[in-house]
Amino acid sequence: MQLDPYFRFNDVSYRWIALDNWTYTTTFTLSAELSVKQKVLLVFDGVDTVGSVSLNGIAVGKTNNMFCRHEQSSFSWDWGPSFPTMGLWKGVRLEAFDILQLVQVSSVPLYNDAFSQWRVQVELLIDAVQTARGQLTLSIPELDSEQTFQTHFNPGKTKISLFQVKLWWPNGHGEQPFYRLTIRGFQDEFLIFSTESKVRVLTYIPLLPLVCRYVSGLFSILFSLMPDLSACLSCSLKNLLQSAVDANMNALRVWGGGVYEQDLFYEICDELGIMVWQDFMFACAMYPTETDFIQTVREEVVQQVQRLKSHPSIIIWSGNNENEAALATDWFDIPASQRPKYIRDYVMLYVDNIKKLVQEEDQSRPFLVSSPTNGAESEQEGWVAENPYDPHYGDVHFYSYILDCWDWRTFPRTRFASEYGFQSWPSFSTLQPVSIKEDWSYGSNFTSHRQHHEDGNQQMILQAALHFHLPNATDPLKRFTDTLYITQVMQAQCVKTQTEFYRRSRSEIIEGKGHTMGALYWQLNDIWQAPSWSSIEFGGKWKMLHYFAQSFFAAVFPVAFEEDDTLVIYAISDLSRDLKLRVNVFSWTELDPVCTLNSSMLLVPGASAVAVFKQPIASLLAGCGNCTRLTCLLTFQLEDDSSQQGPTNHHFLCSPKDAQGLRRPNITAKVEEKKTCFSVTLHSDSVAPFVWLDVGNIPGRFSSNGFLMVSRNRTVDFNAWRPTSVAELTASLTITSLRDIY
Repeated sequence: MQLDPYFRFNDVSYRWIALDNWTYTTTFTLSAELSVKQKVLLVFDGVDTVGSVSLNGIAVGKTNNMFCRHEQSSFSWDWGPSFPTMGLWKGVRLEAFDILQLVQVSSVPLYNDAFSQWRVQVELLIDAVQTARGQLTLSIPELDSEQTFQTHFNPGKTKISLFQVKLWWPNGHGEQPFYRLTIRGFQDEFLIFSTESKVRVLTYIPLLPLVCRYVSGLFSILFSLMPDLSACLSCSLKNLLQSAVDANMNALRVWGGGVYEQDLFYEICDELGIMVWQDFMFACAMYPTETDFIQTVREEVVQQVQRLKSHPSIIIWSGNNENEAALATDWFDIPASQRPKYIRDYVMLYVDNIKKLVQEEDQSRPFLVSSPTNGAESEQEGWVAENPYDPHYGDVHFYSYILDCWDWRTFPRTRFASEYGFQSWPSFSTLQPVSIKEDWSYGSNFTSHRQHHEDGNQQMILQAALHFHLPNATDPLKRFTDTLYITQVMQAQCVKTQTEFYRRSRSEIIEGKGHTMGALYWQLNDIWQAPSWSSIEFGGKWKMLHYFAQSFFAAVFPVAFEEDDTLVIYAISDLSRDLKLRVNVFSWTELDPVCTLNSSMLLVPGASAVAVFKQPIASLLAGCGNCTRLTCLLTFQLEDDSSQQGPTNHHFLCSPKDAQGLRRPNITAKVEEKKTCFSVTLHSDSVAPFVWLDVGNIPGRFSSNGFLMVSRNRTVDFNAWRPTSVAELTASLTITSLRDIY
């Protein structure tokens, strides 16, 4: 029997684990050094979830909240299996001291209006046997600064304001400086504690970067089903977050149905300039408000805010995910007579307790009660709006799997698109290790079992069939791998179309809707080998969507759409510069442009989307030889006086399944070794949409993939994550384009 919990149907086979009770025991000897201390603490950093603790047969404590230091998606979601973890999921240790110990150091920014400068407020959380008088010394070597204070060490918090500092900025908008803060405590000239921590200071009013630069990013779910048991979790975590930055993202939302991430996650986000929207761990459900539950929630909130508020990457706190919407739109069929009670409970939990506590612990960041929400409008309506999805206010979650995802008119013109997406399957090399030959068909028991979203497999095929021919190979394995490919093409093109709509809506208001200042698609990563909304597969392999995101989240990027049979192209820019547009019209049968159109130079202000081209499709095609909607397609790019600015984009004038002249491109490849990577030079006989390079189980990343090839030759790089060779890469490389699957 395969013991791998991810193999085939083992998620079902291992369910017995969650149905039993488990006891963890250990034996230890208390050292002489610890035994003479005045105070000894037994610390459990994480217990999942309901348990009791005894020492030498004496009960010393009980637990009922896995998010407290002394659960939700563990029971499956539509993107993951049911693996309810239990027991000790973080460390256990003894702590002992005589006078006091420094439990935690936090820092938040303070702005001094009188001097127009930033300072740091340092907060020390101290556990003391009794009040003690002493001396604190705080120093920052980078500022050549040291300050000393006489103080009373009281149990609880001590706050100190000090040092003028530089600010932390999100990715693409500035630097992420940090300072090394050393804190030493003395009593009667004897050192009683010493610690060093990093200090970074978030820019004034955390939402300022949202105003001056578009928020582009996605959701992160759990990074592992077994968080502290995964081998080299820190390596995969760094790879995932670096992948987000490399795709021109500057924000992640930590979803409220998972866990508060480990410290390393936030440290990496601090270093990379990734803004974090931090949910509290409440999602898609109604929660109790009994006294015991409220008390454990209050402990959870205080502990997590104290732990995390020093990280400048956290720009906003959010009380829950979709619970306002669940109440407003009656997800749970609550009887009308009970509705007022549920609303009172909602306000008690999220407003009277969580919101109040967060604002007491951290005055430097805004707090959203829920997402989606109408914000101030929801507050006016008693915290549960009649329609929390109203695009006139706040943020919106939007999913539609049946409507044509290429039709931008179906998308809400919202202030902030905080959740949207489409599913796809991972690549065959990701599925193969956890499956066998009989599983390799789209209608197998395995593919049905791995799909946890109702009708998800059928929805993907129906959406793909709107614009693409479906795979029809006679070989079962090829038909299966081609089907995996077409779901990724569909997902990438759907999310591209929706994201481009949100990005071009940033500078316009239509019927009171628009000024869209952020787009966060669902979701970044996978926690097992299965279909989901992710753009990165289990193991770190980029899907086609993530390669597309490199372009549609670029700082400078052109987007096209049609309205009333007129082609409109916008220049989207986070930078202020003069730009012009070049449009190339290609025939599906030719690799040379049929014609080229150029716009005049135009100043595109920073943080804007500006129309730079507008022409009826009929007149555009009339000026390009024998082109029709069925025989031609467009590529377009932005340029300044000397070079191309940003990536090239494309616009199909018809569905590719209706394209006339599209033929198999017979792409060949030559792999060569370079100093730091490998190059793959491609040669094509004809126009080839959605060219996909795959090297099987060789881990790594291409510089570009899933692209439209409108040139005879193109070279891309491959960065391998383990030693490999030209021979191995050549033998493993497969190339698929749209015309190759039918």
